[in-house]
Amino acid sequence: MSIRVSSNQMVYGYQKQLNDANTRQTKLLEQGDGSKLHRPSDNSVDYSKYLRYTVSENENVQYQDNVSTALSWMKTSDAALVNMTSIQTTFKEKTVAAANSTNNASDMAAIAKEMMAEIQELVSLGNTMQGDSYVFGGQKDLTKPFIMSTKEVERGLAKTLEENQAAFFSGDGAVDGSGSMKQMLTLTGDDGNTYYLNTKNGKIYTQEFVEEGYKDKIASESRTQVKDGDEIGTISGFDPAQSGTAKVADYFTNTGQLTTAGEGFSTGITVDGKTVTLKFATIKQQIVTYHGDDKGISMVKKNGTTEPVADTVNVTGPEIFGTDIFDDSASGNKASGSAMLNQMLTVRAQVESSNHKWLSKDGQTVADAAHSTTVNTETKLGARQQLYQSVQTMLDNQNEIITADITKVSSTDVAKLAVQLMQEQTIYNMSLSLGGRILPQSLADYL
Repeated sequence: MSIRVSSNQMVYGYQKQLNDANTRQTKLLEQGDGSKLHRPSDNSVDYSKYLRYTVSENENVQYQDNVSTALSWMKTSDAALVNMTSIQTTFKEKTVAAANSTNNASDMAAIAKEMMAEIQELVSLGNTMQGDSYVFGGQKDLTKPFIMSTKEVERGLAKTLEENQAAFFSGDGAVDGSGSMKQMLTLTGDDGNTYYLNTKNGKIYTQEFVEEGYKDKIASESRTQVKDGDEIGTISGFDPAQSGTAKVADYFTNTGQLTTAGEGFSTGITVDGKTVTLKFATIKQQIVTYHGDDKGISMVKKNGTTEPVADTVNVTGPEIFGTDIFDDSASGNKASGSAMLNQMLTVRAQVESSNHKWLSKDGQTVADAAHSTTVNTETKLGARQQLYQSVQTMLDNQNEIITADITKVSSTDVAKLAVQLMQEQTIYNMSLSLGGRILPQSLADYL
């Protein structure tokens, strides 16, 4: 019994096999671009891995861009801070030189002029830009952060405590959050004497006690801190720790400028049986105002949980120039962002007025504090910069690993591809040759 095979069936089978061979060859030719994955059906497992690796690569590239931008921002900031600390070092030296009582009025005027030039340079450095952004302006990076007034104003005069003084008086109502007291407000009496006000509890001390007398208490009574009775009087209700009581903000702006209420302030105390009227001591000087904010700019450097502090790449005015008695946490004012600049302007004003005594004590302490504040900020920024440099190295290594994974899962094996192409081409050519000889004879026999 013979089995008849129709010509249509034979032709269809031949065409299908020929088309399959052609399809295989075409797919192999697609890999000539270097990739063996063009669609999920090529290899579903490898394609799934390829997609995951590609997402990781895109994330890595974004983090690398963030880190690169962050490092550029921090290098610009660091360069400005280095120049600032250098200027402040010179400013300290000039303060020491100005404290020498042998300087005449002409000498002091020359030093004051040099100091003003240095402060103006600090303000200029505070307005350093990266592209079109001010690096020290916080998140208000499009607003010029530091502006010096052209006119002089009446600014309160702070008594900046030396290290030993601060240690002694810090036990007296220190509520500024740091556990220490660094400054007092200077008062002038109608008896011609100077007094100091602890703004944290309203206690008033004589100049002699704050500057020298406290040492006798330490020596004679073997105590390390001030106690009740050392004061000569108290301003009633002056206790920032309690709501509804007087604060520095009631009499001064956050830059230290005396307000109308401050101008009208006076209080009486009894000294040696006599009533003395006290008012706030002031000095006429220019002031610098800060128009940025204290918010950080974050540039995320790796996936995972958000770390706003660790990812912050900028430093702000309050960090560079600290706070003083007029804008610390106990003052009732918000941070000015220019405290140390205004303190340096006070030093400069004292130089101009040839106040050698003030310069020999408070002036040098202020200059030291200004320099120390900026150096601390520079150190913190340097630590963050090193962290980002370490992350940059890590991201570079990760990128190499991810790229290798992508290559392994998606790239064509050229040698293997060449062999497969030759095989498929040979099969295809053989099919064409065989079909050319067999199909016509089969059809003829059938017919």
